[in-house]
Amino acid sequence: MPTGKVKFYDDEKGFGFISSDDGQEVFLNASALPSGVTSVKAGTKLEFGIADGKRGAQALSVRLLDAPPSMVKLSRKPADDMAVIIEDLVKLLDAVGSNLKRGRYPDSSHSKTIAAMLRKVADELDA
Repeated sequence: MPTGKVKFYDDEKGFGFISSDDGQEVFLNASALPSGVTSVKAGTKLEFGIADGKRGAQALSVRLLDAPPSMVKLSRKPADDMAVIIEDLVKLLDAVGSNLKRGRYPDSSHSKTIAAMLRKVADELDA
């Protein structure tokens, strides 16, 4: 089976193109992706069958071989640093929880800061 790398793929439109190792450009439809896979990133190494479609070569029975390394994961903070951040965040949320038990919400600017911190930590963990 031929192999190649994803040149580009549009999730919303459900198609993209593969640059095969032999230099051919092959159309990639979402229906050719393995079950459970809804998207592929540019640079992902694939193995696929080829059929002649209405507009040229089309990929069939795609199999993922190797995904490109995630730039987000490479730029993550070290786990030790994140542990300290999480511990500080827990202390902060503990204080907020204590105030809420007394019937007091944090003021607006403090609430926005806490929400931004929670989003940032969530993004870092989800990377």
